Amino acid sequence: MFRIIKKKILAPSIKLINVFAPEIAARAQPGQFIILRIGERGERIPLTIADSEQKSGTLTLIFREVGRTTVQLGKLNEGDYILDVVGPLGKQFEIDEFGRVICVGGGVGVAPIYPVARALKRAGNEVISVIGARSRDYLILVEEMKAVSDQLFTATDDGSAGQQGCAPDVLKKILEKEAGIGLVVAMGPLVMMKAVAELTRPYQIKTVVSLNPIMVDGTGMCGACRVTVGGETRFACVDGPAFDGHLVDWPVVIQRARMFRAEEKKAMEIYCTGSDCLCQIR
Repeated sequence: MFRIIKKKILAPSIKLINVFAPEIAARAQPGQFIILRIGERGERIPLTIADSEQKSGTLTLIFREVGRTTVQLGKLNEGDYILDVVGPLGKQFEIDEFGRVICVGGGVGVAPIYPVARALKRAGNEVISVIGARSRDYLILVEEMKAVSDQLFTATDDGSAGQQGCAPDVLKKILEKEAGIGLVVAMGPLVMMKAVAELTRPYQIKTVVSLNPIMVDGTGMCGACRVTVGGETRFACVDGPAFDGHLVDWPVVIQRARMFRAEEKKAMEIYCTGSDCLCQIR
């Protein structure tokens, strides 16, 4: 059992929890993730580690309530327990001296890109960050990203903060005027990461994206998280989650991410109407 030490609402439907998990916190690296299960009959969901602190033994997890399990998770409070937390899983992000790097985070994707940007900065890179959201209310970790970036740009769909448009729109302007970019990292919605990869392709800039496909066991055994990269089948849980964005077969990745939308919608309908037996989940 893993106790929730702290809970904070960052934006509408986006929540932060600190979970006491000292063994995982001691080994977690940027880019890695955990899989949690709220109760015995609950769904296993992967969440990227937004931060970890060895001294306090805590993990920081940031998630958006998009389905039944994340809604249930969002209802837990400080002092409540999560049944299972497994990790750290996946490969840690490659941290090296790339020179000038651009970190692009969209929506809740700002959470996993924060520790990566911080590690790249500590490694001596010049970090330019671009974070986007639908509006000012949905921008998260602005101050944290500012602290680890040499330049920070924000974008919102409605123009309520930063430049109007999406994060790739801002990236396009930066690429047109800045030279010597050694790496671009993108984390967020699949369509955003695909757009970033297409923008950097003509410049032949190394571009890394973090895929978060449907996942079950997180050990490479079930094959649910398979993606096609460079014409080969890879498993995001053990081969990733970071991959070369120019080699990802985006149509397949996007199609697989939508496979269970009908079931997810039905699960939410049952949960919200109260006809489901919640005692089997809690």
